[in-house]
Amino acid sequence: MKIAGQKINQSNTLLLISSIYSSLTKAEKKVADFVRNNPEEAVMATVTDLSEQAGVGETSVIRFCRKLGFRGYHEFKLSIAQDIVNLPSVSNVEIELEDDTLTKARKMTARNEMKLKNTLDLINPGDLDRAVHRMLAADKVYIYGVGSSGITALDLHYRLMRIGMNAEAHRDSHIIAMSASLVKKGDVVFGISTSGSTRDLVDPMRQAKENGAEVICLTSHMRSPITAHAGTILLVPSREMPTEGGSLSTKIMQIHLLDILCTLLSHKKRNAAEALDKTARSVADKLY
Repeated sequence: MKIAGQKINQSNTLLLISSIYSSLTKAEKKVADFVRNNPEEAVMATVTDLSEQAGVGETSVIRFCRKLGFRGYHEFKLSIAQDIVNLPSVSNVEIELEDDTLTKARKMTARNEMKLKNTLDLINPGDLDRAVHRMLAADKVYIYGVGSSGITALDLHYRLMRIGMNAEAHRDSHIIAMSASLVKKGDVVFGISTSGSTRDLVDPMRQAKENGAEVICLTSHMRSPITAHAGTILLVPSREMPTEGGSLSTKIMQIHLLDILCTLLSHKKRNAAEALDKTARSVADKLY
């Protein structure tokens, strides 16, 4: 299965549907809704059955499958069947007002464990390796993020600084715009946007690409505007529940993926261990 020329894990179709949901047509969203809510029925259904259940025409079902990167409906059903086999149990995870403190803590832990597993399922090793290669070869790495994503950008900057990489992070939209206007070939711009549609980030990423910089993005939506300007896309699952607590749950997945990325960087970068030692020693006397 391929999306925009990239090889995606075969066992994450249900997650992938969520990641491209915002780019689907109204009819395709009806198909997506039925499949996500009734994956077992979708596996057993014919094209005609699924089109009737979703209330759309058969051509919309076929277009939906092809938009996911499948050659046909049968290949799509096989992938969904594989998803069902690996689907984690989510029973009793809904947090109720009457739950005691320990029960709420356990349920939230179970949710986060599931989110981390979903993040792993969406990892494309080729994209991670490409990001590592481009970042190590860069003259400088510029990290952009606004709002909550700006906090994630600061965390990535901290991690890169600790291993001795030349990097800087910006969170202010005006500073980001000015910075992007000055980047050049040999630089890497790393944009972080959960929605992938934030204008204050998408426009600077476009400018950076036009200037010749390598562009990497971390997002939750495979076909969002930011991905049109990125040579490398790092994907984390999108939030499906509007009551899950906003960006904090997404941040857990973002930080986890960036932790993997920075570990790979530290293993590939020369003198990374020496830089870690120096930065640790520089603040050692700050402790009582």
